[in-house]
Order: sequence, then structure tokens, then C-alpha cells
Amino acid sequence: MLLLEQLLNGLQYSALLFLLASGLTLIFGIMGVINLAHGAFYMVGAFSAAYTAVATGSFWLGGLAALAGSAFYGLVIETGIIRRLYNRDHLDQVLATLAVVFFTNELITLLFGRSPPAMPTPDWYNAFVEVLPGLMYPVSRLLFIAVGLLVALGMWLLINHTRLGMLIRAGADDHEMVGALGVNISRLYTLVFVFGCVLCGLAGFMAAPLLSVEIGMGEKVLITTFVVIVVGGVGSVRGALVGALLIGMVDSLGRAYVPPLLDQLLPAEVSGTLSAGLLSASAYIVMALVLLVRPRGLLPARA
Repeated sequence: MLLLEQLLNGLQYSALLFLLASGLTLIFGIMGVINLAHGAFYMVGAFSAAYTAVATGSFWLGGLAALAGSAFYGLVIETGIIRRLYNRDHLDQVLATLAVVFFTNELITLLFGRSPPAMPTPDWYNAFVEVLPGLMYPVSRLLFIAVGLLVALGMWLLINHTRLGMLIRAGADDHEMVGALGVNISRLYTLVFVFGCVLCGLAGFMAAPLLSVEIGMGEKVLITTFVVIVVGGVGSVRGALVGALLIGMVDSLGRAYVPPLLDQLLPAEVSGTLSAGLLSASAYIVMALVLLVRPRGLLPARA
């Protein structure tokens, strides 16, 4: 039962990582922009959801506010800042988007304070269901997993079976040729960027009742999101899904089994420190191992 519970926990964490990584890898794959501010839109979504849910008493209005808030803020940042970085080198992109991170943290502090009130949730959201005989699991985490699966399916349909998806794939291969064929590249870039921000807002809404909503929460998960993208393959949504599953499962199973294993093999004063270090570095260990075998990631974007 412990194994199944940890697998479900791993799927829930993987869903969070995929929601963040899929939008970020699209932005880099299409526009070539290294966006360190991606986690800021996750934070905007979480704060918007928490405050709206408290003000209205509606869990679902909180979700709509998260999507709308992250989309609007993404539109403002793209048209005001990111658009000027498309033809600049990566150092300029890193510095500019890092400035957006600091600005967003201060803006959220001014608007909402350092931390929002606890997000109210309906009774059914806090309930448990019997997944298997003897295994009760939170509905909230199952919902998170379901949303992640639906988003993955939706993105596959969008990218592979719609005209917009065709333009996204073509823009990733040769945006100059797509522009020469009459497609408004600037509008396509804006749409892709805002779409990535909406996915961040969705992740913020789903995470708000489960995780700590605070200033700087986006930076904490951003580094792991970049690891997911590198492991899966830069610019590949399929890679983002595989990388999120791998990192999520390693993290969840490691937290369940590594400490007890080290406790049996090593003295207590050594095992505790070593297990904490291994768990905090597990994502980077996986990344190093993958890059040794597949330098471009597990499922890199097609050249």
C-alpha cells in the first residue's frame, strides 16, 4: 500500500511539474526566450485564486481568477518586455526576466501582502476516497492528477491536430518562413506566451489549497522545472511530460524509501544528513545521469 500511495503522490507532483514545464518549454522552443519569470505567473495564479475564493466564497471563481490573472499579467509582460527580447542574446533575456521576478514579488506584496489567507475549499475537495481496499486517498490530489492528464491530452490534441498546433510546430522549426507565408508571428508569440502563463495560473490554483502560498513560491519550483525540461529535451512537450513523470516519481519514492534504507545501513547521525542531501539533490542526480546517456534529453524536439 505504501508503494501505491507514493506512486500516486509522485503522479500529483509530476502533474504540477508538467503544468509548469510544458508552457516553459513551448516558450523557449517557439520564441527562443529563456524566461526566468515563468514561476512568477504561478505565484500570481495562486494569490489570485486564494484571495478571490476568500472574497467570494467560491472555489471555482478562485480558479477562474487564477487563469484570468495569470493570463492578463502574462499579456502585459509579453507586450511590454518579452517582445523586446526576441532578437536579443540569452544574457539579456536572463537579466530582464530576472528583473520581472523581483518586480512581481514586490507588486504582489503591495497588492496582497506577504501571504494570503488560507484558501477555502468545498467539503468534497477535502474528502478521501478508497482507491483500493484499505487505501484512502485525498480527492484533492486525485483531482490534481486528473487535471494534469487532461492538460497533457489537450496539448497533444492541440499541437498535433489543430491549425494552431501546426503553426506552433512550424514556428519552432522556421519562424521566418512562417512569417513570410503571411502568419502574424508577433501575434503567435503572444498567444503562445499567454497560453504558457495560463498553464502556470492553473498550476497555482491547483497548488494553492495544498502547498504554502507565499512570496517567492515560483522561484522554489522554477529550478526543478528547468531540470524537467533538460531531462525531457528542450523544446519538447512530450519530453516535458516524460521528464515530469521521472522527476516526480524519483522524488516521491526517494522520500519514502531512501531514509529507512540508509537508517539500516548507516549510523543514525550519518544517515539523516546523507538522506536529506540525497533527496534534495535527487533531481540533479537524475539530470546528470540522463545527460550522460542522452545529451539532448530523453525526447528532444525534432531538429
